[in-house]
Amino acid sequence: MGLQALRPRVATLSLQTVALPPKVADPFYSSTAWIALRDRVRREARGRCQVEGCMQRGAIVDHIVELKDGGAPLERSNTMLMCMSHHGAKTAAERAKRTARRPGGL
Repeated sequence: MGLQALRPRVATLSLQTVALPPKVADPFYSSTAWIALRDRVRREARGRCQVEGCMQRGAIVDHIVELKDGGAPLERSNTMLMCMSHHGAKTAAERAKRTARRPGGL
């Protein structure tokens, strides 16, 4: 005879995540004007990250004031070459600031 186990009353939790849609690049970044500016910034920075004290090779030409925040898209003074590490940190910080400005934080 033996003991019989009871069925659980609480449903099990699914740990699956929702797949995000693929990122679509803004057509601006394929324009000849942006490509010319991007190449100029890389050339002037001699391929090095322009964050003070960083000696890494730069990979991303970044807008200092992001376009979403009103930055000038084709102004040389609004761009700099950044290594992946500094670019990722700056992007995360800017997103956090933008989220904090929204009502309710979301």
